[in-house]
Amino acid sequence: MPLDFDAIDAIATRFAGRGGQPGLAYGVVASGGLVHAGGCGVRFLGGPPPDADSVFRIASMTKSFTASMVLALRDRGALRLDDQAAAYVPELAGVQPVAADCPPVTIRHLLTMTAGFPTDDPWGDRQQGLDPAVFAGLLADGAVRVAWAPGTRFEYSNLGYAVLGKVIEAVTGLRYGQAVRAELLTPLGLQQTGFEAAEFAPDVVARGYQSQPDGWMELQPDPNGAFAPMGGIFSCVRDLAQWVAGFAAAFPARDDQTAPGTPGRHPLSRASRREMQLAQVAITAASPAIRLTSPASISYGFGLFAEDDREFGTVIQHSGGYPGYGSQMRWHPATGLGTVVLANSTYANAGGLASQLLAELLDTAATAGTVASSPGGPVAAAAQPVQHGPFPAPGHAWRETAAAVRTVNTLLQTWDDQVAESLFTPNVAQDRPLQERRADIARLRERIGEFRPDETRAVEYDSPSHCRWWLTGPGGSTIAQIRLAPLRQPLVQQLVLALPPATGSALAQTVARLIDAINDGARTWPAGLAAAEAVGTADVLRRLRVAAAWAGPCVIDGVTAGDGDTFVTLRLSGDTGGISLTVRISAEAGALQHAEVALLD
Repeated sequence: MPLDFDAIDAIATRFAGRGGQPGLAYGVVASGGLVHAGGCGVRFLGGPPPDADSVFRIASMTKSFTASMVLALRDRGALRLDDQAAAYVPELAGVQPVAADCPPVTIRHLLTMTAGFPTDDPWGDRQQGLDPAVFAGLLADGAVRVAWAPGTRFEYSNLGYAVLGKVIEAVTGLRYGQAVRAELLTPLGLQQTGFEAAEFAPDVVARGYQSQPDGWMELQPDPNGAFAPMGGIFSCVRDLAQWVAGFAAAFPARDDQTAPGTPGRHPLSRASRREMQLAQVAITAASPAIRLTSPASISYGFGLFAEDDREFGTVIQHSGGYPGYGSQMRWHPATGLGTVVLANSTYANAGGLASQLLAELLDTAATAGTVASSPGGPVAAAAQPVQHGPFPAPGHAWRETAAAVRTVNTLLQTWDDQVAESLFTPNVAQDRPLQERRADIARLRERIGEFRPDETRAVEYDSPSHCRWWLTGPGGSTIAQIRLAPLRQPLVQQLVLALPPATGSALAQTVARLIDAINDGARTWPAGLAAAEAVGTADVLRRLRVAAAWAGPCVIDGVTAGDGDTFVTLRLSGDTGGISLTVRISAEAGALQHAEVALLD
């Protein structure tokens, strides 16, 4: 299969040029292994560029290792997926269900993130180094809280995977890291993969950074603690390419019966690796939308996401986001093509680059008219059926969530550091200092005037612990949202304010030109709108034309996301429909870098 590595390098170089991270490393997987790798920027300030052997924290990509470990234990008969988790982690008995008729939490629930725990990003990220004894006490003392009946709703849960780590320890009698190293890392020869930065030579490690107004601030990695099973692994492109290749090699099913554990063979059976990549639970959108750039559907397997891409069929992936790092691995089972991207800034958009790289690989393969190859022989790269369907998710808002909304609204009017400190989990200030949050509120007031909660719009709940509501002022409306941590006495783990662009700013001018284009039928590219080289202007114009036909002439109905400087997501209201418009520009030149359109019911 011909692959254009020059095109891959060019895409990565343009992406790195945006300055979203000090450095990144990337790799291409094909024919069962790493066939190309590169790096941009620096491993650490003043250091060399990253390469295929540079070590990054891979954050939530760790979950695929944890799930693999659980399935390996299942395969040897040491546990069953439908076993009650409390049989292995007795402390779970302290977690009270939402109702008396709820079934017990099983290992399968934990693997598929349907145990009932509410989403715990970013609180969970800051628990990485939690003392195991403290974690056991949180569970036993009833300090952890659930929002759903087990098996009724997917919610991304770091906490659930931390519990799986305790299951692994109970079965093996080893610490989580020791078990994974013995059962997976060593048999696969993943020599640049481990659990502490100190395991590796200092010049090999890509240090993690967070963007500050005056430059990059280095972050010290949290130690290997109770939440390591959800995000604690360090690894490199070379090792992760082998990890990806092992999953891609599971397709198609074939007659080779060499047993797992045989020298040179993968320690997990192909059947179990396939099982991990199959949809176990559907992930439904928070609001109905027709997205022109997103997968037709997305599901969760065991430690992996399964996307049904409209053009390419099934794509398997998992990202990692963590203070100081961002990562993604993604692959196309039908062809065996895959990409790995590792970056060293807080929640770096590695998934954006990994998606672009894989799309380029698959486009090249399709253009060449080749038949996909895999370790099992040639297979047709046919699109997979798209899976849809509602998923039952009854639930009611926590009283504490509604109370937190009221407290946050008071803070937005009159900030009080003592109130903020009593309301927020520590990660809120760690993720963005409170003085910067106060500055965001001031910027919002400058841009929409004296604002208040919009009582004409309903508060929207994605879960009992996650909600958003509208703020409105003379100059417009915007969304605020909070998430509460999954604790018995829940605190706010995340506060997000959507900031509109300033009047006359480069972002505001770009938005105005795109809206004018929609209102004019998007017949030609907007005059005076500069676009970055990577932007497909013809494709963007086509999407705007579809939006114009869907909604008719539009006006801004509110801001749903944005930093107010380089990106914003707007809800537009038209005569015949609604539109969600996301715009991102470069900080330096103000050129359009990305435009996404979604058609809203």
